Amino acid sequence: MSESPRERYRAQVREEIKRHAWEQIAAAGVPALSLNAIAKQVGMSGPALYRYFASRDELITALIRDAYRSLADTVRAAREGGAGLPGLADTIRDWARSDPQRYFLIYGTPVPGYHAPGDTTAISFEVMAVLIEACAEEPAGEPPTPFDAHLETHREWAGGHPAPAAALHRALSFWIRLHGVLSLELAGHFAGMKFDPDLLITEELAALRAR
Repeated sequence: MSESPRERYRAQVREEIKRHAWEQIAAAGVPALSLNAIAKQVGMSGPALYRYFASRDELITALIRDAYRSLADTVRAAREGGAGLPGLADTIRDWARSDPQRYFLIYGTPVPGYHAPGDTTAISFEVMAVLIEACAEEPAGEPPTPFDAHLETHREWAGGHPAPAAALHRALSFWIRLHGVLSLELAGHFAGMKFDPDLLITEELAALRAR
């Protein structure tokens, strides 16, 4: 069923509002996000804008959903194109570096006073599911660890994925190592250290795969 002109217009306005929101976030961070300022930019009153987003939190939620959906789709496309762990690491890093503020909105410091609804977690799990799939294909490494045994009975976070506990452990380690390096890199903490983050990520992955 096709959208009505009114529905298309509403969708266009919502996209314009989100575009200005991203510009604000890029300039001053999420805490400075102002619906009244955005309303002026799009040429409407504050109360009129609330017909499109009922609150600041609703707007933030829409931005978070868009960010997670973009990353999940990008990672899934890379996986379907044959990417293993190194390729997925490159894909996630390229996505993050293309828009650091978008990355920090979902993986950075939580927004004070904001609580994301449960469906955003479901979207974020799509990324982890791809990582688990890739890790399940990796050859077995060292003998099971105490944490592997723990994961056998604590896999709710993995959505009941049937992968061996060692693969779940490897996926968690991949996620922690990659985002640790990415967060430091994007925040500029490597700038004065004069080494190549590409090599650091490559060696972190090599160490992980050798486990």
